[in-house]
Amino acid sequence: MNPRPSNSRAAFRLAGLTRLAIVALAAFTLVLAGCGDRKKDKAASQTAARINKEEVTVHQINLLLQQQRGLKPEQVDAASRRILEFLVDQELAVQRTRELKIDQDPRVVLQLDAAKREVLARAYTEKIGESAGKPSAEEVKKYYDDKPVLFKDRRIYSLQELAVEARPEQVSALRDQLQRAKSASEFVEYLKANNFRFNGNQGVRAAEQLPPDVLDSLAKMKDGQMGLVPSPTGALVIMLVGSRSEPVDEARARPAIEQFLLNDAKRKLIEADVKAMRAAAKIEYIGKYADAAASAAVAGQAQPTASAPTAVATPTAAIASPAVASGMSAENVSKGMGIKK
Repeated sequence: MNPRPSNSRAAFRLAGLTRLAIVALAAFTLVLAGCGDRKKDKAASQTAARINKEEVTVHQINLLLQQQRGLKPEQVDAASRRILEFLVDQELAVQRTRELKIDQDPRVVLQLDAAKREVLARAYTEKIGESAGKPSAEEVKKYYDDKPVLFKDRRIYSLQELAVEARPEQVSALRDQLQRAKSASEFVEYLKANNFRFNGNQGVRAAEQLPPDVLDSLAKMKDGQMGLVPSPTGALVIMLVGSRSEPVDEARARPAIEQFLLNDAKRKLIEADVKAMRAAAKIEYIGKYADAAASAAVAGQAQPTASAPTAVATPTAAIASPAVASGMSAENVSKGMGIKK
């Protein structure tokens, strides 16, 4: 028999497992433990290990194995063994919580319930989304043609950015000042003189890595120009240092667009189903939540809403060049924007 792994090896195994799967398994292990005796007539082939009187099954291993993206066939056996050892450690921890009555702690009970609800809600969305059909070739082509900045006219942007903290009523004045400024350093001096808090960043970003509103502005800018986009905390000032064309043809983009449109169709189905359920259900808000305005706010937050696609949501994110760099040092930003320390 192999010796038990060290703490460092156990920590290594934990790193490869997703949070959702871990929480789900821990939740259901404890929840099922409180619902009566477990069945003892499982087929031997389904039992991977016994820890005291409890079992770890092949099904549990497979559940976590499915979470390992990009796993090669020759890596499956080794990954399965690592997962099994993780589950053994987890089962020991679960058994210890029962001995210490940690599973009866009100906070733990709430967390278990929340984990169970999260798993069930995710299963619901997956079930409803199954009825979404694959997008047609015409739909894919239309999306490709309607988004030239992501495909035909896709560019890689070298940017310098300033995130400025400001009140909403100050954004217009900042935009006017930026238009009057002869250089980035002059605008920075204005921010300092008027006590605006800001920080700089510099990097190279592909079109699909940018928020839609920022991308729309950049697509109209020439190298060396500056622009301002309102942000939740004030404004984002962007200098387009340079750019290069790197288009994506329709054939290369098609698989990513198909997946994007399929996910979008699933989202719409789920939204429609939730809306119908809310209309049919009797929902009563109690206490401070009974106020009409609060009820409307809660209802709006509870429903999934269509938000502008982010860098992760855009279909070209799956086909972006791996050579695109992330942010650069603050020192380079300071030099580039003329920020004096």
